[in-house]
Amino acid sequence: MMKVFAVNGSPRHDGNTAGMLKTVLSVCGEAGLQTELYQAGGKAVRGCTACGKCRNHPGRCAIDDWMNEVYAKMKEADAVLLGSPTYFSDLTPELKAVIDRCGYVSRSDGMSLSRKIGAAVSAVRRAGGIHTLDSIQHFFLINDMIIPGSIYWNMSLSRVPGDYENDEEGIDTMRRLGENIVWLLEKISI
Repeated sequence: MMKVFAVNGSPRHDGNTAGMLKTVLSVCGEAGLQTELYQAGGKAVRGCTACGKCRNHPGRCAIDDWMNEVYAKMKEADAVLLGSPTYFSDLTPELKAVIDRCGYVSRSDGMSLSRKIGAAVSAVRRAGGIHTLDSIQHFFLINDMIIPGSIYWNMSLSRVPGDYENDEEGIDTMRRLGENIVWLLEKISI
């Protein structure tokens, strides 16, 4: 069974970013895909130290924490969905650590994320969300991943918890993103 693995970089477990990710995963689940949402935001994490030890232990970061579990799930998945609220026009430190460390480990592990689907979502108060999406999408591009689009930028104008539920265009964008992930997985699995 094909799998979609999502990482919530927001410290709010049930905030707007989580709602966005859950909408995409719901569409994928309804299509028969296995889905999982991992809560990374709010967890203690260290950034990549560029020690290079993952070259000697492919598939494993030398910093022994929850990041190795996240990488293993990314490697196992057919599609990876990363979400972050917009913090000062960029992503959260937890998601940045996921990108840096899992990206480095992937490259030392035979480019294990190559040709998987990667999609980004971001909750944003007013501005800066495009940069957040770009930061995440650069991770997908440098790892040779395939990025699906949607009917608008993959974001929701959401400031306080619950705003996403009232953002009709944001919900439609997330639903279409889910549909495009399903469509693309069907096309590339032939």
